[in-house]
Amino acid sequence: RRPRRERPMLKRLLLLLPLLALPAGAAELDPRAIAVRLPEQIPWGPVTPGGNQQAILVGDPSSPGFYAVMVKWLPGHMSRPHFHPNDRFITVLSGTWWMGSGPVFDPASTVPVPAGTFVTHYGRGIHYDGAKEEPAVLLIVGEGPGTSTPAEAK
Repeated sequence: RRPRRERPMLKRLLLLLPLLALPAGAAELDPRAIAVRLPEQIPWGPVTPGGNQQAILVGDPSSPGFYAVMVKWLPGHMSRPHFHPNDRFITVLSGTWWMGSGPVFDPASTVPVPAGTFVTHYGRGIHYDGAKEEPAVLLIVGEGPGTSTPAEAK
């Protein structure tokens, strides 16, 4: 049997427990401090002839300066060998991304890169990439211009 002085404390605790289960009121974020774009608000561009879509999140990849874009590769599409003038830092957000290096285009020799992987493409490093059986979504950040120069062996 518990001492009498503990019972009022236990009763108060039991009365408070249902209040802890209630959801907290949603707070408003200060737009001067934080900007949020939900998935349905991300501005995806049209599908390119190469089989991918791009959503520019920050900056302008065609101009000097920092940029962040998301790229969605559609199944069965790959880029041809190319390089970029600057380093690019890539996180695979979903799906499996396939990569190859060198000027000879050989999709059969590409390496699978699963979601959650971080990749660095070094400036002027020749590579090709894309998706095979499933879409792959990437987050790419770098310093612009983020142009691509074809580099396929003839």
